[in-house]
Amino acid sequence: MNNNQVKKLFIRVEEKNILIRHVCEVGVYLPETSNVINFIKNGIKTTLVEPDLKNVEAINKYFGNYNITIHPVAIYDYNGKLELVQYEASTFAANLKSSPALENEKEKLKNIKTFEVECKKFDEIDDGTIDLLSVDTEGCEWYVLKYMKSQPLVISIETHGKSYLNPFINEINTWMKNNEYVIWYKDSTDTVFVKNGKIEISKKEKLQLEITSLIINLKRLKYRFKKKLFS
Repeated sequence: MNNNQVKKLFIRVEEKNILIRHVCEVGVYLPETSNVINFIKNGIKTTLVEPDLKNVEAINKYFGNYNITIHPVAIYDYNGKLELVQYEASTFAANLKSSPALENEKEKLKNIKTFEVECKKFDEIDDGTIDLLSVDTEGCEWYVLKYMKSQPLVISIETHGKSYLNPFINEINTWMKNNEYVIWYKDSTDTVFVKNGKIEISKKEKLQLEITSLIINLKRLKYRFKKKLFS
């Protein structure tokens, strides 16, 4: 990401005049690629969660003068220790059956090393005031929602990509329905939900969502067909 690039999530929130006082990003990776970088640089209170200590050091250095709190842990289904696998920009729980890297780069992962980190349930971190949540944890996104105290206005979650479909997509969609969220828009990897009734989703946005969803589904079928064909 170019350091001067404005993230789509920030642009959309600004266009709708959604008041955001507290942002949380789970799974930051490098600070320059943060999905909430523009909120941080605008001085908004931000909670960041990142388990890789090398990235934590870079985040502290890059965002040190901003209103951030960083938790150097992974979010999971229990408090304790968790084994992670790292492949390029992807870091995921070793015991997952599916993640973007496992689905799209499986042949390259045979000899990848693992490392152990501290993990926590999200209610250990969530103070109940989060207005915007962004989660990219390579297949563990559900564990954030499962233990969340807050009811954010906007939630961005990695749900898909190439042949990948989030292994907890049914749990995620059920949680969204039960907590009165609707899909606002999608991009190549994320689905962005908004609290029902908090913004007006235009006819143009609804049409774009239908088109994007169709393209995503067709691409997934294409990638899966190619994998079967050449496997």
